[in-house]
Amino acid sequence: MGSDSIEFLARYKNWLAVKKITIDDNTKPEEIVLQLSTIRQSVDKKSFELLGIDTATLDAYATQLTGGARKSYGKLAEVIQKLGASDTKEVVTKATGGKEELAEIAGTYLFRKTVQNLTFDFDVNPEMLQKAYPNLKLPKPPGRKPKA
Repeated sequence: MGSDSIEFLARYKNWLAVKKITIDDNTKPEEIVLQLSTIRQSVDKKSFELLGIDTATLDAYATQLTGGARKSYGKLAEVIQKLGASDTKEVVTKATGGKEELAEIAGTYLFRKTVQNLTFDFDVNPEMLQKAYPNLKLPKPPGRKPKA
């Protein structure tokens, strides 16, 4: 049987994302899922940035909302309730440069980041996989190889 592969290449302006895995009979399913989850993370983050949303501002605000909180459904409910405050609207407006058409998209990013900061997630992610499979190693990004 031949080998399969997952190959992802994105190049746009100064952003380059390369993800590749060769799949053979010895490749474990969790290795494939790990590769797919790293692709999703790369694309998700960059999508918001390409729209011109200041994700660093939203990240900082999410950290402020969740600072030091432990994973619990009670804390999740408490933090999500804070997302309805006027402070949140101001932060979203700042992160979008006042572009009203981006407010809902930026709010989606903020909601997701806030939930993730409490160690909940919407999708399989590399950290979750490594917790379930401690021997699973993140693929190293391609780069310059030392000369022989």
